[in-house]
Amino acid sequence: MFRSKLKTIVLALSVSMMAISLISFPQESVDASIRGLNMWWEIVFPSLLPFFIVSEMLIGFGVVKFIGILLEPLMRPLFKVPGVGGFVWAMGMASGYPAGAKLTARLRQEGQLSKTEAERLVSFTNCSNPLFIFGAVSVGFFNNAKLGVILAIGHYLGNLTVGLLMRFYGRTEDATRMVKKRKPSLRFAFSALHRTRISDNRPIGKLLGDAVMSSIRTLLMIGGFIILFSVINKLLFHLGITALLAKLIEMILAALHFPVELSIPFISGLFEITLGSQMTSQVQQATLMQQTVITSFILAFSGFSVQAQAASILAQTDIDFKPFFFARILHGIFAAVYVYFLWGPIFERFYNTEQPSNAIPVGFFEDGSWVQKCYIIMIDSGPLITIFALFIYTILLARRLAK
Repeated sequence: MFRSKLKTIVLALSVSMMAISLISFPQESVDASIRGLNMWWEIVFPSLLPFFIVSEMLIGFGVVKFIGILLEPLMRPLFKVPGVGGFVWAMGMASGYPAGAKLTARLRQEGQLSKTEAERLVSFTNCSNPLFIFGAVSVGFFNNAKLGVILAIGHYLGNLTVGLLMRFYGRTEDATRMVKKRKPSLRFAFSALHRTRISDNRPIGKLLGDAVMSSIRTLLMIGGFIILFSVINKLLFHLGITALLAKLIEMILAALHFPVELSIPFISGLFEITLGSQMTSQVQQATLMQQTVITSFILAFSGFSVQAQAASILAQTDIDFKPFFFARILHGIFAAVYVYFLWGPIFERFYNTEQPSNAIPVGFFEDGSWVQKCYIIMIDSGPLITIFALFIYTILLARRLAK
């Protein structure tokens, strides 16, 4: 009872302080809101919408069930999750946060995952997509596309390590739950695909409409969180809370022989990855390796903004958020450690401009490469895609309400 009352008081004071801060810093709040909105409608919405829609349709048509049966011999021994986890993992890496959480929650609602399996799966399927790592961070912030190689290696190796460790989570349930083993075959997989499609008897038009509606609703929620945490981050900076928290981080950085000037970017990155990565790239007192290590942690931890998005999606199911949060800490630590130890063998050996090498072709990562061009195209066309999708959503919603 006391803890419940204390939580009520803390929440009430926090919201009241935020309201007062919004009144005290109106211009800063508006600027932060516009920054969050621009990031959402230029990058997040157009990049995630196609993946969300296609994923919903793949689940409805039974393709995910088909893939799951074929991947069962790989995913079950490695990660203690069903084969459908391979689909979620691939889509999570391709589309970025929080696609892994959305697909895991969707499969849990479909009954294709147990509660523990879903908690394992969501812990390592939420990660940054390659376009954001190479385009936004490496090219946009560091002006060094080759830096994306070491960031991506550390990020995805850390993700794999977390998945291998989380297989030991919930072992008591595994002891009491018998998993029926079946040798995978194309015939059985096709049969499961057909049964899944028949059981979901929605017409193609209805299925497509539901996929669009569900995807845009999720993206609207994500946009709200991005704007909210962009404002919170700015307000914490102006209230001096960021500097206060940075004092604690300075001791850790000093012990690691990192410049203390990285503390404020690190704290900012704990709330919002884009701002934290950008601020880290601007710290001139740090070496490129030190900046990359901090950025790697920020990308893997994914920030409270992304975590709040995932928590909101998981709240629609019985999936516990605590394993996901614990996995984000592990992912951040592993990603930073991998970058630190692989910096010399990989980046300095193959991609350092001071030591050119012909061992690995670098045209893929040079300025003017297709990675950079894709990022620029997304920035230019993103708002138009967002406006068009919202227009379609409005029409579909109006037609449903009319019925």
